[in-house]
Amino acid sequence: MAVAVRGSRGGGGSGFGGFSLRSFFSYRIFVSAMFSVLFIATLSVLFTTNPSTPHHDSALPTTGNAYMRRTFLALNSDPLKTRLDLIYKQANDHVTLVNAYAAYARKLKLEISRQMRMFDDLASNFSDLQMKPSYRSALFESDGPLDEDVLRHFEKEIKDKVKVARLMIAESKENYDNQLKIQKLKDTIFAVNELLIKAKKNGAFASSIAAKSIPKSLHCLAMRLVEERISHPEKYKEEEPSPEFEDPSLYHYAIFSDNVIAVSVVIRSVVNNSDEPWKHVFHVVTDRMNLAPMKVWFKMRPVERGAYVEVKAVEDFTFLNSSYVPVLRQLESAKLQKFYFENRAENATTDTHNMKYRNPKYLSMLNHLRFYLPEMYPKLHKILFLDDDVVVQKDLTGLWKIDLDGKVNGAVETCFGSFHRYGQYLNFSHPLIRERFNPRACAWAYGMNIFDLDAWRQEKCTEQYHYWQNLNEDRTLWKLGTLPPGLISFYSTTKSLDKSWHVLGLGYNPSISMDEIRNAAVIHYNGNMKPWLDIAMNQYKKLWTYYLDNDMEFVQMCNFGL
Repeated sequence: MAVAVRGSRGGGGSGFGGFSLRSFFSYRIFVSAMFSVLFIATLSVLFTTNPSTPHHDSALPTTGNAYMRRTFLALNSDPLKTRLDLIYKQANDHVTLVNAYAAYARKLKLEISRQMRMFDDLASNFSDLQMKPSYRSALFESDGPLDEDVLRHFEKEIKDKVKVARLMIAESKENYDNQLKIQKLKDTIFAVNELLIKAKKNGAFASSIAAKSIPKSLHCLAMRLVEERISHPEKYKEEEPSPEFEDPSLYHYAIFSDNVIAVSVVIRSVVNNSDEPWKHVFHVVTDRMNLAPMKVWFKMRPVERGAYVEVKAVEDFTFLNSSYVPVLRQLESAKLQKFYFENRAENATTDTHNMKYRNPKYLSMLNHLRFYLPEMYPKLHKILFLDDDVVVQKDLTGLWKIDLDGKVNGAVETCFGSFHRYGQYLNFSHPLIRERFNPRACAWAYGMNIFDLDAWRQEKCTEQYHYWQNLNEDRTLWKLGTLPPGLISFYSTTKSLDKSWHVLGLGYNPSISMDEIRNAAVIHYNGNMKPWLDIAMNQYKKLWTYYLDNDMEFVQMCNFGL
């Protein structure tokens, strides 16, 4: 039995090896048969399927089953058909690219542009080329071999169109490339900013001309008043000065101006808001040209409620001559006259920052008279200086009762943050300025200033003004104007007043609070937009016209307040 078992194992082992070899060959035959069946099935599908839709993403035409069959056969037999297929694909790719750029152009609303028309024409040319009868019959609808000459001509035309498409796309790419668009936008912003700067300069120059020129209505008024003086000389004889003009117990005002209507508004606003108008004395100083109109006005329209008005010309103060006054002496300089009196519009528009300082009015004695108040009115102890572009809304007698603590000048400070400090008005690169003054010191406003004339005489402020004005003949310490020398002359002798006494900016700032204006004792139209000009801001103008003497016949004739 043991032998039988071993024999059985040996026979079994030999039989198993034979069975495995036969199974292996049978498996390979089975796999080969399956692949053959799959290959035959694939061929059957390719030759029997009839596609119903062409290439929908192409503008080129297809012929359905014929095109699919030709593509398959070209891979196996005809190299020309392979070449045609590559040409077709290249053309189709460029048509797609052209259509994409055309769609973007439409999105950017460039339908009427040259690029838009070129894109549309190029896409049509690709399609029209396929539709040519000679190419269509010989290349796309033929089931036989392709004509190599026809294919060569077709390829040449396609390549020409592709070349044109590439050139046009390269030319148009800057319109669609983000980086190029960003750079182009930056260049545009820079160019627009240059135009804006130029427009601002021209606007500032035009505004300056409008502000400094004499308006027609004001000229008309002055001429009417002079005509009245000439026509009726007996009415306007010189009168003896009133003793009240030198009475230090009264409230005295100094107004220096060549503008008749402006002075009238200032005085009317003071008188109308004062509790005791008969105690107020107004000292008006003008130039020789406007002396007669100013006197005729106040003769025809006497100040109401008992107030006093004295009208004089600068020339009446004989001590104001070039041997004593630095500004008058500097005016005799040919170099200074050339700088300030040569009318060159191109210089003004290219140097708008300093344009306003080139106006000769900053050398006018009417502006610099404020530095000679103690000598002009030697018997007075205090005087209130008012600009001609202010309107008074409250009684001002309280200013005479303020204790100035021995200071010369009582004024409202104008600094906030880093603005309107000494560093903004004076040249601190100059050693004399740098050694004597603090650039952070707070500036103050001219326009409503209460001056203690006794303290002024004691501090010798006029001598200080002369000293610094002589040093500034070459304009290296400050530009022209009266505020910088005022800041210097009254550097340590100015008393700060409450801001409600004096609100500024109505001639340039449209954002001043109406509550702040209503609470102010004096509102100041400093800036170019004076209330008697057409360029005045409407929201503030009515505050000035309220005190305009509309009943005066010459005011009506000259169209003031319209």
